[in-house]
This record gives sequence, C-alpha cells and structure tokens, in this order.
Amino acid sequence: MSRLFEPFSIGALRLDNRIVIAPMCQYSAEEGSATDWHMIHLGSLALSGAGLLIVEATAVSPEGRISPGDLGLYTDANESALGHVMQAVRKHSPIGLAVQLAHAGRKGSSHAPWDGGAQIRPHEPNGWKTLAPSAVPHSASEDAPLALDRAGMDKVRDDFAAAARRAARLGFDGIEIHMAHGYLLHQFLSPLANHRDDDYGGSRENRMRFPIEVFDAVRAAFPADRPVWARISATDWVPGGWDIEGTVALSQALEARGCAAIHVTTGGVSPQQAIKLGPGYQVPYAQRVKAEVGLPTLAVGLITEARQAEAIIANGEADAVSLARAMLYDPRWPWHAAAELGAHVSAPRQYWRSQPRQYKDLFDGMTFGQR
Repeated sequence: MSRLFEPFSIGALRLDNRIVIAPMCQYSAEEGSATDWHMIHLGSLALSGAGLLIVEATAVSPEGRISPGDLGLYTDANESALGHVMQAVRKHSPIGLAVQLAHAGRKGSSHAPWDGGAQIRPHEPNGWKTLAPSAVPHSASEDAPLALDRAGMDKVRDDFAAAARRAARLGFDGIEIHMAHGYLLHQFLSPLANHRDDDYGGSRENRMRFPIEVFDAVRAAFPADRPVWARISATDWVPGGWDIEGTVALSQALEARGCAAIHVTTGGVSPQQAIKLGPGYQVPYAQRVKAEVGLPTLAVGLITEARQAEAIIANGEADAVSLARAMLYDPRWPWHAAAELGAHVSAPRQYWRSQPRQYKDLFDGMTFGQR
C-alpha cells in the first residue's frame, strides 16, 4: 500500500491522498480578478488527482499584490470572478480547495517574471509605493518602502480578515497564510528586513508578534470547522537572518492559536541568499518542524519523482508533499505516480478510458462498459 496515496487530514479537512499542489502565481489577473486563464489553469490542475489544490498567492489589498497581474480578494468583483472559477472546479472535481492569502510588502509593484520581474517605481505606469515593517528596500537599487505605522498595520490585519470572510463565502475548504518568500509577514519575521525598535522589532518574540496577530484575525474570520495554516520560510539562507529555530518557535506559537499545519519552504527575503539546491533540499526543515512541533507538515522543493515523494512520507519526514513546477510540467503527475506505486487515484469519468492496459485498475471507482 502506497503511503503517498493514504488519506490525510489538515484539521477537519480530509484529503484523498498526500499530494498537494502548491500555490503558483500566474500574474494573469485583471485588477485582481480571475480571468479565463485561471479557469483553464486551475481547472486542469483540479483534474490531476491530487488531494489538495492551493490557489496562488491572493492579495488582500491592491498594494498587497506582487505585480499588477496578481490575483486578489479585496473587491466584490474579485470575489465574483474567483467564484465563477470555483463553481466550475467544484462541479467536475472532488479535490480539496484552499487559497493562499498574501501581502507582498516591499516586494510588490513588480513586473511579471516574463517581463523581467524588476520593481515598478511609484511614479511609473502601474506602479505604487510599497509597504514594509521598515523603510528598507529589498535591494539597494529599489525604491524604499513606506514603514508601516500602527494604523497601517491595523489596515493590513483587517484586510487579511476581510479576505478570509470572502474566502469563506466562496466555499474554500481552507486558508493558507503566506508568511514566506520575503513577502510582508516574512519581512516582519526576518531581522534582515525588520529594523523596528518598537514592540514589533528587535527580539524574535517581537518580530513574530504581527504575523501572529494576522493569523489570529484570519482564524477568527474563517469558519471554525475549516482549517487555517501558514507557509513559512524556514531559513533566509543568509547569516543573521530568520532561521529554523525561529520557525519552530513560530510554529509552536501558531499551534497554540489553532493553526492546523505548517507548509515549510525557504528563502526569498534577500538577494544575498545562498540557497543549496538539490533534490528535496527543503525537506529536512519540514522534518524538524514535524518532529519538534507535531503539527502536520507539508514539504516542498525539488520533489519531482514518485518514489522520492513516497520515501518522504514513508520515512516520516513530512505528512504531505507539495509540488509546484513539477505539476505544471506534468499536470497528471498524481496519475503517473499512482501507476508507478501501484496505487489508485481519482479521475473524471470522461477520462476513464485513457489509462494504459497495464494500469487497468488505476482509477478509483471506475466502471466503464464497452459498446
């Protein structure tokens, strides 16, 4: 019996297997609203057989976007457009659906990656003044962000809560709060970005304070029977930056407040990062969070092969594997993994005739007569 294809739960959310589609920005929204691209993209991934699909980083305010093309959930129009996509996915797929709520902070106002990804300065078309815990730019050549005061922090917190209420109305099964990859909440956590001298800077406990306030606001705004969890960068890959010890401490604090899982990634807060890439290079961080905190952990980072993913679960290194680029390259990755591991996977009945003869029992519940 494949461990990868065993059922898995995040809080009260029961998933058919331990394959998670990680949130992947598409930079293809219009004024924050989902487009036909999202219908095609998310619709395709929803038919993959994975247990959970996490919708891309979804901004809680216009200034919280990474790029002008980022998905958002801060207007009625945003909610309606994403709801249209959700209805189609729900009609044709049993996959679990979560949304990642995010604020880009000082990494906002940027061009899409295919346009170079550089910062759009406030005076340039489609640009805006970014926000951060401190007036420290992501790189020395960029426009410095505006340091958030208490009123600004309250607005950010309330924007997260408002987006959570919209996510609840849309019927999302869960919410992931983005505290990773150098975006606003990670900026508060990392001493590389947070130079504050008030109650939200300095010590680790102070730097954790605002991300925890945001978590509390989202948890309170989202139905109690649906899980809320966090994605955290376990290390900045820079000496003196945020580290695994802080990640464990933050995870423990979040667990006490009702956090259902930790999605463990790394990096993103500094151009000085020196990432040591390799297959499964971030898995040891997930393993440590799992061991020291006890919450379900999702591991991500160059997990590309079925047997590699199976071993991560079988060895107790993480509770689920999260795939991003591998899923874009092969949107039927779970089908192929199930075939390789001798497991079963969900597939739409319209596709039941597609499996090769040697995998005739691949699809769950398949009954198909020949005429």
